[in-house]
Amino acid sequence: MLADLKFRLRALFRRDAMERELHDELRFHLERETEKLVAAGVPRDEAERRARLAFGGVERIKDDARDARGISLVDTLTQDLRYAWRGLRARPGFTVGVVLTLALGIGANAAMFGIVDRMLFRAPAYLTAPDETHRVLQGYVWNTRDRTDANFAYARLVDVQRWTTSFDRVAGFGYREAAIGTGDQARDMIIATVSAGYFGFFDARPVLGRFFTADEDTPANPAPVAVLGHGYWQSIGAPADIVGTTLHVGPSVVTIIGVAPEGFIGTTDGAAPVAFIPLATMVASRGARYFENYQWSWLEILAKRRDGVTVATANADLTVAFQRSWNKERDADAGSYPDAAAARVTGSAVPVLESRGPNADANAKIVAWVMGVAVIVLLVACANVANLLLARAVSRRREIALRLALGVTRGRLLQQLLTESLLIAAMGGVAGLAVAHWGGRTLRALFLRQEDTSVVANDPRTLLFAGAITLAVALLTGLAPALHSLRDDVALSLKSGARDGGGGGTGSHARSRLRGALLLFQGALSVVLLVGAGLFVSSLRNVRSLRLGYDVEPVVHAQMNKRGVVLSTAEQNALVDRMLAAAREVLGVRSVTVASSVPFYSFEERGAPVVAGRDSLAKLGRYRLQVGNAEYFATTGTRILRGRGISVDDREGGQPVLVLSEAMAGALWPDRDALGEQLRIGDTKALFTVVGVAENVRGGSLQGEAEFWYYVPMEQYREHFGVLGPQLYARVNGNARDFAEPLRRRLQREMPGVSYVRTMPLANMVTPRQRSWSFGATMFAAFGGLALLLAAIGLYSMIAYSVAQRTHELGVRIALGAGARDVVRMVVGQGVGFAVAGVVIGTLIAVVAARWVQPLLFDQPARDPVIYAVVALVLLVVAVMATIRPAWRAARVDPTVALRAD
Repeated sequence: MLADLKFRLRALFRRDAMERELHDELRFHLERETEKLVAAGVPRDEAERRARLAFGGVERIKDDARDARGISLVDTLTQDLRYAWRGLRARPGFTVGVVLTLALGIGANAAMFGIVDRMLFRAPAYLTAPDETHRVLQGYVWNTRDRTDANFAYARLVDVQRWTTSFDRVAGFGYREAAIGTGDQARDMIIATVSAGYFGFFDARPVLGRFFTADEDTPANPAPVAVLGHGYWQSIGAPADIVGTTLHVGPSVVTIIGVAPEGFIGTTDGAAPVAFIPLATMVASRGARYFENYQWSWLEILAKRRDGVTVATANADLTVAFQRSWNKERDADAGSYPDAAAARVTGSAVPVLESRGPNADANAKIVAWVMGVAVIVLLVACANVANLLLARAVSRRREIALRLALGVTRGRLLQQLLTESLLIAAMGGVAGLAVAHWGGRTLRALFLRQEDTSVVANDPRTLLFAGAITLAVALLTGLAPALHSLRDDVALSLKSGARDGGGGGTGSHARSRLRGALLLFQGALSVVLLVGAGLFVSSLRNVRSLRLGYDVEPVVHAQMNKRGVVLSTAEQNALVDRMLAAAREVLGVRSVTVASSVPFYSFEERGAPVVAGRDSLAKLGRYRLQVGNAEYFATTGTRILRGRGISVDDREGGQPVLVLSEAMAGALWPDRDALGEQLRIGDTKALFTVVGVAENVRGGSLQGEAEFWYYVPMEQYREHFGVLGPQLYARVNGNARDFAEPLRRRLQREMPGVSYVRTMPLANMVTPRQRSWSFGATMFAAFGGLALLLAAIGLYSMIAYSVAQRTHELGVRIALGAGARDVVRMVVGQGVGFAVAGVVIGTLIAVVAARWVQPLLFDQPARDPVIYAVVALVLLVVAVMATIRPAWRAARVDPTVALRAD
């Protein structure tokens, strides 16, 4: 076997040497046979003739010998590739156009596959058993609404570990921001707080030191240790002696005991963590009571099923555990809410990838749609290329007929034509990888929240996908033109002229019908993409024009992180007052206010208010408290609709007052004006009088029902609720981004000890909520425009080709009296006819698909007739523009030249 393999490899790589050896051997045998005949008295010329006859043909023997080597297929393929390359090189314009068309389609799909793969299919790096590993969710009914929790308190994690038997490993994890460093250099960065058992889910080994152990992650011994993330370690110079040094993380000083391997970020789909901290250490930094408290829900649960345990069994096990835990919490809270049976508590094990689970955000849904859009663009590109190959096949009709007449089999010709298509597709695939490389980084930055430095060239899965679609493209674009080329009648093709109708017979008419069908296909798909682009662009416009109830661009948010610095109530209040004064000193700051709730970031909630004569107010919605000084409404831009806002006279010891949002006022007093009405908040005894009604605010969701907000004066908040949380809003003259850093530097000078200030534009919290519509508008518009361009090129090429093939007919028409306007109208009408048919088919497809697109839109009907009409008009205008030049050329045909032509 080894000898045979060696022989075949030699035949493959040392072909010239073996050809010489074969030639020499055959010549040797011919000469020996000739010499024998000469020795027997036969003249030399006759002896040579008899020797060749005895051998039966030298070339046939050579072919048999080559077949015996087992590389005839390679030889044939090599010959076909050389022939195809010569043909493509002879027509560089055609080749470049086809390759670029395929490159755009293949590149778009390869780039989008990299995104979809990471979001929906690829398991986290180093995860050992992705199919058996799950995130854990809890479902329940609250105020008649179904809810799902993915975040839990530490006590809930302990209950799940204690009361489940379907898992051989359960761990808690959470990714959160924490202050890294000290002083003016302190910055909020992402850290991972994980159980010691979390590392057991992964086949990862530290590059330095070790991971922390279970003994270091217990409530009795919360060790202040940390494992650095590989990326952060490299960012600080990758010191080899980092183990044993200390780092200030949040309120704690931790000892670095190891460095995680490259690429290890756990199960997050966000930014890579700077460090991994024991779960117990994080909980202990908040206070020992949080080990038993069920209210501080911030961590997620990861669980791996035991061998042989099904998902259904695991879900049933989790349900029992969550019900027991729910009732335990309820008993500790004196039964203030329904028991687990009434609340219909359930547990479920869902995919470890959050984008595949029930809590997937809109971005995950959008990316799946955009992948479908990329496939549509590829299909349009394939239809375009198939059309071009069909047109090229007409010009080669005589060549193919001649080769068939000379004895070449149709199967051999089909193989050669498909090899040519494969070469074109391969060139398009290589160019497409370049497109995916350049565009992939931009797409990853748009869709992936995690830092991604990978490139297409080092991603085997993306390369394999690109190779698969390249092969599919070769078949899609090459098979139909090749089969139609071989269907023509050989005799008629040899006798026909250059015109398509001059003898191609049935094959020519079938080919024309196929080209028309491909053109309709391109137009219809272009309509679908353009309708999608119009819907998402309209949604984006709607969401950006939505009044949120506050101004975004000129406002900076500042948050003071005390990092464990303990202040008395008086010291805390004095710090807030100093911060307000310091912020006003920054040049360009117009006004400053305190705040306790920040849209899309954090909220202060104290339950439903108490209103005389009303009950069950908790069922109406969630109530969010906001604190502010006399400058609050001027700073945020929230408008007062009736009454007044907070004034300087709303001081401690005075009549408690508040301002309600319009939605909250209408819900609490639906039959009368809320001004002058009174209510209690939480467990306070004071009666607050409503002095103003403000516009509604959206701070938790851009969609859905109006939210309930109420505003309490700063000094009265201190009197009735205690210490004020250190957060500020500053309104600036100009763009908030230009003021964030100067404001931070000034406020940092007031911070005590190791505490620090973080500032950011308020827009940074709002803009991410608009991302899904921005993604949809950007990608649908880009791909829709690309598909329209390809369809226009396809229409132009077909009409131009049709004009060239109908030169004789057009000459006859003109000779019989047809004017230039008549010819232009006929040619343009042909193109517009295709466009109209494409609009009708595409519109029907878009109408059917509207039901699935509707949930992704913002305040925009998916069957908007205006958008459909605009898309139809655009396609018709493009069709006219694409046919004008061929029509003009048709009108200028000289009838004498056309009638003399073949």
